[in-house]
Amino acid sequence: MPVVFLGHGNPMNALLQNRYTDGWASIGRSVPHPKSVLAISAHWYIPASAVTATLAPRTIHDFGGFPRELYQVEYPAPGSPELARHIRDLLTPVSVGLDENWGFDHGTWSVLKHVFPTADIPVVQLSIDRRQPPVFHYEMGKRLAPLREEGILVVGSGNLVHNLQTYAWDRKELQPFDWAVRFENRVRELLLSGDNAQLIAYESLGHEARLSVPTPDHFLPLLYILGLRRDDDQIYFPVQGVDGGSVSMLSIQIGPH
Repeated sequence: MPVVFLGHGNPMNALLQNRYTDGWASIGRSVPHPKSVLAISAHWYIPASAVTATLAPRTIHDFGGFPRELYQVEYPAPGSPELARHIRDLLTPVSVGLDENWGFDHGTWSVLKHVFPTADIPVVQLSIDRRQPPVFHYEMGKRLAPLREEGILVVGSGNLVHNLQTYAWDRKELQPFDWAVRFENRVRELLLSGDNAQLIAYESLGHEARLSVPTPDHFLPLLYILGLRRDDDQIYFPVQGVDGGSVSMLSIQIGPH
């Protein structure tokens, strides 16, 4: 299986059809049909490692101030306690809890709604342990590598550039900030050159990195995906663009295309 990082952006994309959602749908049509999906979302950012382990995860509307229609969206994909236990075992010696409370946050369902709209593929979520340094998350991804041979699609959901303080909520066509473009281009270069070390040490990439990644949550899902990359994997960018000036919508597909 390939592995994919999706720039999810504004949760309103769940209701829209635009170049981003069309790109997500094309990913769903192009990848081999997965047995299950493991999602690593920026929005399950807690002081622990945990994996959802329920048969019917709930759709979580973890935001405020949006239209009523968005709160009515459901993504009724099944869960997989069996896969959750398998992931827990793969991540040994890290202690991973089997969580029966969390479900699908919008980092997962707002994109999977377009990637796999029939919601018939089992999905589990893995939390991001906010106590840990970037290299921890990269190593977690490496431990998940066997999933690729088992027909499990691993999806990271975040944004390479995610600065809501400068986001143009009322002017979505605002030109991207120069610093956002420079940082995204730098990340692309490092991805294409296979320089994982600098991506893990993203905080050392200068002023553009500090503006683009003011908090780690939306960048760290990328490190899990990098951990799953093989030396001979190709990299593709099936979705591109910067929304509201300061949210990169870049999606990254690694492996078969």
